Amino acid sequence: MQQPFDNLARAYDTWYDTPRGRQIFEAELKCLQQICPACQGRWLEIGVGTGRFASRLGIREGLDPSPGMLELACSRGITTSLGSAEKLPFEENTFDGILMAFTLCFIQHPEKVFRQCRSVLKPDGQLLVGLIPADSPWGKLYQEKKNQGHPIYSHARFLTSDRILAIAQETGFQLKQTACTLFGKPDDLPQADPNIAPGISEQAGFAALRFSKTSQME
Repeated sequence: MQQPFDNLARAYDTWYDTPRGRQIFEAELKCLQQICPACQGRWLEIGVGTGRFASRLGIREGLDPSPGMLELACSRGITTSLGSAEKLPFEENTFDGILMAFTLCFIQHPEKVFRQCRSVLKPDGQLLVGLIPADSPWGKLYQEKKNQGHPIYSHARFLTSDRILAIAQETGFQLKQTACTLFGKPDDLPQADPNIAPGISEQAGFAALRFSKTSQME
């Protein structure tokens, strides 16, 4: 079955090579690295897309429902799995860490995905999440693009950082560290040396959150 992103895979990936795309990506990447300098052990990116984040962060495995996206991720040296975040095709206690960068805004049931992550993570496993907060200027702009029928954002459902924090706590995760970036106006070209700040700001277009798996769920 063809996925919505199959026909958009190459155009989506090429955007990262534009001046704007490159600087936004580098800011988001540095923000993730600020709270997770090294992805040690066996890591998986859920919603790996074309593998841009995984390859730069040293993550060697990725899962995505789009064969078109996975073809490009594979070309970046990622070992790929075709599948759904709501039903991960892995055994329990498999991974040391999981990355989800922008994945949650394309998920219908984020609570189910968090539970799936908890299942396949080892007892001391880490969960690294990157998102565009719905209540940020960037989130509001992308919501407008969604309403206008944007080919990618029309499939998205943006969530607030508070909502992600609540879901994580309900599903057996403890927040360890946060950082944020992209403080400029959404239409401006980000600075070459981006400001990465600790915590979560309503003015930041990107937030990174690192969780650890707890011993039990609420």
